[in-house]
Amino acid sequence: MLEALPVDELRECEVVLDGEPESLMLYRAGHDEVRAWRNVCPHAGRRLDYAPGKFLRSKTGLLVCAVHGAAFELERGECVAGPCRGQALQAVAVRCRDGQVVLERPDALQGTDEA
Repeated sequence: MLEALPVDELRECEVVLDGEPESLMLYRAGHDEVRAWRNVCPHAGRRLDYAPGKFLRSKTGLLVCAVHGAAFELERGECVAGPCRGQALQAVAVRCRDGQVVLERPDALQGTDEA
């Protein structure tokens, strides 16, 4: 439920994408604005949470990879510092409907380069 995700907070959730279980990070940017990304650092393919559902944030609000220190802004998921600077988290399209966060297309990731 949307009310379980406070504004400016990150949460982890498990979903099925392309028929496979996937960990997502949800970020509530505003009242009805939620962003979602795969819970994977583009640098080494590791999860971004240091413990299940626990994420590091810098003093300025950046998401920080606990393994290699990559820092991501939460507007577009772009890496602004660290070993994968210039890369971005893989976005997953979600929307808010009737107080719930739902996948736009539960069968596909947004912006993939895969064939």
